[in-house]
Amino acid sequence: MKLARVQGEERVAASAPAAVEAGVFSVEYVDEGGIRRHEPLPAVWTTRFEEMEPVRKVRSFHGQRSVVRDYWFARTGQVVSCESRLERDHAMLFDFDPLAVGLVSQPFRLFWPGQRGRRGHVPDFFVRLADGTTVLVDVRPDDQIEPGDAEAFAASARACELAGWSFRRVGVIAPVLLANVRWLAGYRHPRYWQPRTAAGLREVFAEPRCLFAGASAVGDRLAVLPVLYHLLWRRLLTADLSERPLGPDTLVGSAPEGGLAG
Repeated sequence: MKLARVQGEERVAASAPAAVEAGVFSVEYVDEGGIRRHEPLPAVWTTRFEEMEPVRKVRSFHGQRSVVRDYWFARTGQVVSCESRLERDHAMLFDFDPLAVGLVSQPFRLFWPGQRGRRGHVPDFFVRLADGTTVLVDVRPDDQIEPGDAEAFAASARACELAGWSFRRVGVIAPVLLANVRWLAGYRHPRYWQPRTAAGLREVFAEPRCLFAGASAVGDRLAVLPVLYHLLWRRLLTADLSERPLGPDTLVGSAPEGGLAG
């Protein structure tokens, strides 16, 4: 299943002037010792920002339009601070994505020379993928991009191109996918892992069958369903989460190559 069914998700093409090269970009971040540093972009290409503290704290304030939310990233057990519900939902989608193994919000502040002087921008997320590559992410719906935002996203894309990273701007998430992953996220905690029940479910769903019927075949349905949802979250079982809400008749099957074992 492709998780990229969101409005506005795109690999932003770098359109910054050719004169803006790696040495022109600089990055402010907080290192492992809690020391704030400011380095040229080439000096931080291999830095593991996902293991460091955010460059700034996410705080709420009176009259704030968005709502600050924290997300517990099950893959690492870390709490990710988010500035809006939409950011929190994207953190959840990265948690559900088997390729994403590390995530931090507000990873650093990127600086570059803009048309009106020095500009700075703090991307929303820094994502480490299983193959070791990285993705820098900004969360902004299509209809909320101001000229200054467009400049920041283009500069971020250019910096990522020079650093060997990827850049992604994501927006509104498809409603059905969002509702289904939100439901499964409620069962992401390891406490829902029960080896015996999980083994029974994987055997029952070796061939696709309806969700409720398969759960009932393993034992008391109310006791089995939380384990089933946990297996769907971990990709040890699969279902189509994009077209219809999860329900009794949702077809569930075994995951290709065994899904996520961790």
